[in-house]
Amino acid sequence: MLSRTCSIVNRFGCAQRARAFLDTSTRTGKFRVMPERTLQLVLHYDGARFAGWQRQPDARTVQGVLEGTLARLCAGPVAALGAGRTDAGVHARGQAAGVRVAEKWTAAKLRRALNATLPGDVWVAAAYEMRPEFHARYSATARAYRYVVGTDEEARSPFRRAWEWAYDRPLDEALLAASAEAVVGEHCFRAFAVRGTAPAHDEHRCDVRRAGWCRAAGGRLVFEVEANRFLHHMVRFLVGTMLDVASGRREPETVGALLEADDNSGVSAPAPPHALFLERVEYPRELYLESA
Repeated sequence: MLSRTCSIVNRFGCAQRARAFLDTSTRTGKFRVMPERTLQLVLHYDGARFAGWQRQPDARTVQGVLEGTLARLCAGPVAALGAGRTDAGVHARGQAAGVRVAEKWTAAKLRRALNATLPGDVWVAAAYEMRPEFHARYSATARAYRYVVGTDEEARSPFRRAWEWAYDRPLDEALLAASAEAVVGEHCFRAFAVRGTAPAHDEHRCDVRRAGWCRAAGGRLVFEVEANRFLHHMVRFLVGTMLDVASGRREPETVGALLEADDNSGVSAPAPPHALFLERVEYPRELYLESA
């Protein structure tokens, strides 16, 4: 198991308004600034009915639903900063969100209240009290994703096809293993990212600590990858390209060659989002105060 980690909440959107309110209270002296707790929420969600993690004005998102629920419980805006921005349709079994709430909200109490109020496609699996310097994104030392490919006929069952990619072509599992091994280590993943989504100065370098394919029950092939960071669509581009290699549609050395590429013009189409899961986020143990 990976060790856990932590961070401080951002100052955008609702967070900016909440901080502005507190700052105003302090300046005017009309209100007493209440003590706060910094908490980490570990979230499970089914991404099928969400337009991704990040708050959007006209779309249902995980961040938007979570912040709306927090606002109702806390009687005011509360920012929820995620460890990563999952795309529309992507699921999570270990998304981490950082929040700052009034001191009366212990980790256990807030978890119970959220789970009694959130819609059925979001669940708070755990809550931890963190040190004030905790930042859900920048304190993270590792993130892990899982992608599920169904290779048998039953992959098209309605009980499976919503969470795995039913893939019809025969696959050479030795080529899958070799492609996964090629990405381990620190590399430039510019070829496996959506163009223009990172800052101009970003070198697109990621340190992949672990990557591999394994067989699971029911004819499933599972790709598991852990890295210090992930670029936009990176896992989906990797899976799409690896499956093209393993099915004979591309040359065996394709993945290694793309790691040397200057752009993403040679990458395969990304795998669909519905079979991708954010499994966990790792933080330094010293950032944890208590758990619930």
